[in-house]
Amino acid sequence: MWSKAIENAVNKVKQNVAKHPGKLPHITEGQRYEWGENDDWIEGFYIGMMWLAYEYSEESFYKEAAESFLANFKDRLDRHVMLDHHDIGFLYSLSTVAQWRVTGSEEARAVALKAAETLYARWRPEAGIIQAWGSEGDPDNGGRMIIDCLLNLPLLFWAYEQTGEQKYYDIAYQHALKSQKFLVRGDGSSYHTFYFNPKNGHALRGGTHQGYEDGSTWTRGQAWGIYGFALAYRYTKNESFLETSKQLAHYFIQRLPEDHVVYWDFDVPLEQKTPRDSSASAITACGLLELLELLDPNDSDRQLFEKVAHDSMKSLVDNYATTDLPDAEGLLKHGSYHVRGERAPDDYMIWGDYYYLEALIRMQKGIKGYW
Repeated sequence: MWSKAIENAVNKVKQNVAKHPGKLPHITEGQRYEWGENDDWIEGFYIGMMWLAYEYSEESFYKEAAESFLANFKDRLDRHVMLDHHDIGFLYSLSTVAQWRVTGSEEARAVALKAAETLYARWRPEAGIIQAWGSEGDPDNGGRMIIDCLLNLPLLFWAYEQTGEQKYYDIAYQHALKSQKFLVRGDGSSYHTFYFNPKNGHALRGGTHQGYEDGSTWTRGQAWGIYGFALAYRYTKNESFLETSKQLAHYFIQRLPEDHVVYWDFDVPLEQKTPRDSSASAITACGLLELLELLDPNDSDRQLFEKVAHDSMKSLVDNYATTDLPDAEGLLKHGSYHVRGERAPDDYMIWGDYYYLEALIRMQKGIKGYW
């Protein structure tokens, strides 16, 4: 039942590649992407969409387009261009690890392993975290972790599987445990970020960067947690990660609006123009699909998670997708980036596009993403 939506999506990927050769999408205002260089945290999602489109369609066009960016991503890594952040997994799991998974490219594997080493260098042993932003010793962010980082841990787990070097597994595992302890609240809600004293690791406070307020639950952060802890369980088989993912999922599901697509924060006062975040619902759909593969066949949550994943994706397809806009470059309307910071509160989000396509193809053909 998802084939029409998938065909529309992969055709838009083809249109974008042809229209903007060698360029990558950046977030901007006005229901469009700005096309430019590889210098943000989001470019991997676009390459991941090419690999998904290739696996779905088996058209060489998508494979060749994705492969054409390998040298670009290698050069960025070699020159360390705008990589003082945790998002290295977003960049390289969906580009170079994906290329290795699909084609067996040894060159892509080598670049991915170098990316994993770059992410490893962000480990701060005193605080016991992978530092979210900034260089080591940054006065504002030296002891700061972020829930988004859970989706970057698969790069480290993959590097461990490839090399046998325990250090990659150990820091990914320790960071996931720390995230579980300090980012997840007792009721299943989540902090966006948490601060530690970078010198001695003492816990200081939870907070937010993109949510409504420090104590609120930013919906995209909750989505990162659902999918991220499910993936942590996939790699470690620590049952507590699976339970945490389920706990976060229940909190998310219990607060869904009628059309199954969330607003940008669960605690923001709702008004007529309160922005949605379609990308948060797309990420959560992927997380629920991952959970369905991991849960015991008799688990009591299976039916609920399957229904919510289906209903959320149907709403995204019917009400948020750009299937009726042939010239649109994005796949999903009404994504939000940084509402509180007044940055793209209602626009296309390339990560929303990626997770939307990942979920559709997973449901239609059983093809997973590249985590």
